[in-house]
Formats: sequence, structure tokens, C-alpha cells
Amino acid sequence: MPELDALYRLIDEGAPDLQPQVLCQVDAGSQRFEVIALTLGNPSPEVPAMGYFGGVHGLERIGTEVVLTYLATLVQRLKWDQLLHRQLESLRLVFMPLVNPGGLWQGTRANPNGVDLMRNAPVHATEPVPFLIGGQRLSAILPWYRGPLHAGLQPEAQALCDVVERELLPHRFSLALDCHSGFGVDDRLWFPYAHTSRPIEHLAELHALSRILDAGQAHHPYVFEPQSLQYLTHGDLWDHLYLRSREQAPERLFLPLTLEMGSWLWVKKNPRQLFTRHGIFNPLIDHRLHRVLRRHLGLLDFMGRAAMSHTHWLPSDLARDAERQAALNRWYGHRPELS
Repeated sequence: MPELDALYRLIDEGAPDLQPQVLCQVDAGSQRFEVIALTLGNPSPEVPAMGYFGGVHGLERIGTEVVLTYLATLVQRLKWDQLLHRQLESLRLVFMPLVNPGGLWQGTRANPNGVDLMRNAPVHATEPVPFLIGGQRLSAILPWYRGPLHAGLQPEAQALCDVVERELLPHRFSLALDCHSGFGVDDRLWFPYAHTSRPIEHLAELHALSRILDAGQAHHPYVFEPQSLQYLTHGDLWDHLYLRSREQAPERLFLPLTLEMGSWLWVKKNPRQLFTRHGIFNPLIDHRLHRVLRRHLGLLDFMGRAAMSHTHWLPSDLARDAERQAALNRWYGHRPELS
């Protein structure tokens, strides 16, 4: 599996700055794979933290490749970039490039147990969800299977949650970016909630983040919005982790986002990709893959800088109400009862 081989090479090349953790092992037929997280920078909870995640859905290889490519650039820069070393004195970076290695090996969205990890958390939607896609417990044979009721999290989902709770939530401020591909025209940056159309508590802060993205990444391709504008689901891991952060330490701030790369951009240039499972969700031609990787590296770098400099863009107490109202008008203007 090239992605796992690349991960092991980066671990060797990035030592001792890049510190690996084997979180669990999963079986996929006769194969056994390690689920690995890597950390870099200052572990103090007093500094901000940024987490990068990929490969939650095994079929979406591009998410893993984007995270690995960004990590590879950092490993190379560690050899000569003194500015990066100074940055890491005031920032914690966490990487989990391949959350679902068994699914990647088998070429499935779900893990080897047939469970969709993004439908596996103990969060139940408070409003109707679309049939199947919103999460189902009918059968593991069908897509978007949540797993058995009361069975707990799957090992890969538990590993992701453990990393977030250990490496991100203890920090005063943290961001997370989970990289996926979705069958759409636009690249989207989603933030919670997925289980309800109600606005998130930290809507003002997310709106402020979207403003500095617009200002700092000129002509960027991303549609920044709550996931609920597209559809609702049961069992979203990032909803679960955000809610956990509010329960555990409400004085700290954790903001998770999901990058949904629009795969129709690749398919319309090579319609033959529609006839393969991998082609629907990944660029298959090398030069298009390289273009996609270049397209998103700036975003990943921006997110780390935003985390490190959060005190300069988070709205003050006086500005927070106005920021929240602007966000309500932007994203919930079609729902007068919410805005």
C-alpha cells in the first residue's frame, strides 16, 4: 500500500522531531495494519494546536495523499527552515493521515467491519436525515452503516477520538481539518453541526476564520459553510468531539472542519472515471493528482498559521455579537427562526 509505505518513510526521515504513536492495529482479511498518529512541535497545553486527518473513508485516497504531501513538505523544511523551527516552539501539530488503513486496502468507504466511521459516533440527529446516506443500522452490506446499537466506537474511530482528546482538546485553542472527497463541483469547508440545523455555539469564531481565509488566500476555491446546509446525518465524529470539548473544558476552544474536495472537477475532464469506484472520488491521472495536491497545500499551511495566530483574529467580547449576527445572516438567512 503506497500510502502506508510513504508514512513509514516520513517517520524515519522526520526523526527525532516527528514522533509516531501506534494507536491500534486492525485486521483486513489476512493483513494487519497499524493506525498511526504523529506529533510535531511544542506539547504544552498553553500553546495552540492544529490537527490534520485523512483516510477516514478508505475509498477516498486523496484525503490521505493531501495530508501526507503536506507532512512531507514539513519534514523537508525541518532540515533547513529556521522559521519553521521557531513556529513549532509556539505550536503543536498532530497528523493522522490514514485513519482507516483496512478500508484503504480493501477499497471501501467503510472499515473492514463494514462500518462507516463518520456515522459511528454516539450522536443521533434531532431532525430527519436522508435515507441511507444519513446513517443506517439495517445492514453492513448497505453503505453508511453506523454499526450495531450500543456496540461502542470502532477501533479506528476510537483511535481518532483518543488522539483528539489527548493531543488537541487540552490546548487552550485548537483546530482540526479532516480531508475527504465528495462527488460535487465545489471544494467545501464544512463545520459542525451534522446532526442538527441549529447553529453551533461558536458560530462567530468560525465566521471570523472564514473572513481571514477570504482575506489571506486570495481567490481561494472553497465554499465555507455548516454541513447542515447540505444534509444531516447521525453519528458524525466531529459533532461528537466538539460536544465532548464543550463538556470537558468549556473555557477552551476546539473548532473542527472537514475539507470536501469536489471530485466532479476531475470526473468531468475524464468521464471514464465514472466506471470505477476509485475514479468517482479520486483523480486517477498523475498530472491531475499533482494539481489537486498543489491546490490544497496552501489551505493546510494557512490552517496551521491561523491556529498559531488565533488571538489576532478571534472576535473580542464586544465584537462577538456582531460577528455572530453576520454569520446568521450569511448561512441561516433562509431560516428566519434560526437567524
